[in-house]
Amino acid sequence: MGDQRTWVRRAALASAVAGGSAVAAGAVTSVGAAAYFARRVLTPDRQRPDDTRILAVDDHSVSLDVTPDTVVPGRYGLWLDSATGHARVGDVVELDEEGGCVRRELHGVDYGHLAPGFARWNQYYFAGPPDRALGLRTEYVDVLTELGTMPAWVVRTPSESRRWAILVHGRGARRDEALRAVRTFHDSGVNVLIPSYRNDIGARSGADGRYNLGLSEWRDIEDAALHAVQQGARELVLMGWSMGGAIVLQTLSRSWLAEHVTHVVLDAPVIDWGDVLAHHAREHRVPAPIGGLSRSLMGRRSARRLVGVHDPLDVAKTNWVARAAELSHRILLIHSVDDEFVPVGPSQQLAQARPDLVTMEHWDTARHTKEWNVDPARWERSVAEFLSS
Repeated sequence: MGDQRTWVRRAALASAVAGGSAVAAGAVTSVGAAAYFARRVLTPDRQRPDDTRILAVDDHSVSLDVTPDTVVPGRYGLWLDSATGHARVGDVVELDEEGGCVRRELHGVDYGHLAPGFARWNQYYFAGPPDRALGLRTEYVDVLTELGTMPAWVVRTPSESRRWAILVHGRGARRDEALRAVRTFHDSGVNVLIPSYRNDIGARSGADGRYNLGLSEWRDIEDAALHAVQQGARELVLMGWSMGGAIVLQTLSRSWLAEHVTHVVLDAPVIDWGDVLAHHAREHRVPAPIGGLSRSLMGRRSARRLVGVHDPLDVAKTNWVARAAELSHRILLIHSVDDEFVPVGPSQQLAQARPDLVTMEHWDTARHTKEWNVDPARWERSVAEFLSS
């Protein structure tokens, strides 16, 4: 707390010299607001509230209240009873917007009890380890990292394949997020490793217990890739969703194992954290100067305690539109123009900047990281064709 108070006092003193005590008070308030916003972005969400209400259930369908998520076409999951249960739902059967009710196909209850009450929407569709969720033989392994061992799942192909894919989930997500891709990789003759990384639930915490926007998490993915190499991998495929995409890009830039990577798949990736943070500042009505100060505080060594990070976070290092010339790997980029959480703009700009490396087709309708959910056949075909190229 001492460093934090000192930094705030310095900011207040500088402002007082510039324009008086009223300005000083405003500076302290601005710094506090900026620090709060930064901490919100970087702090893992350990428990997420229910966001969906189940109105009725029968043998073949489930009725839900209308939300932006529950009316989008495709297949999705429902966490039940504080995520101790899980059900899978399909396309919309009936929509009554005036009555606030949407009825969807019921594909199955994986575990728990499906009944009227509250639930939490998720895009994973599948839940649990791959052997239980997909019927594929699964190894439960521990990957050795600089922080200690991290749990991971491994799904091998029947053949002695030397190709391995490392599937990296996004911010606040579970490893389950990667399950949608497993069968496509498996059927393409690629072994799959789904690792944990620092600050995941059930994994080890980083030095500060906060997300580092991929700037430290990449080291855990490097260790996962090394595990694959030690298991016989000679060719690596990296795939990431959302912040997982940002982690993958840092891995490509910083890891000595990048030379083993032949293909990269990014789904709704964070190509530029600065753009994402500015978007969320606008969404939460945070004044632009406060949002800008928040990004600045993340990178200041003197503000580490204020923001709650062990090392400064240089947001500029996460801007891959600006760093496009540094890329050297083939990338399949999947990103919906209707993504409400990570705007598609930087992905489009990266594709325009590096058409020699980046393949990007038009996707719409899907909300964040839900392209597979809206059109699984197209998603799986695109990824399989890319892997075979």
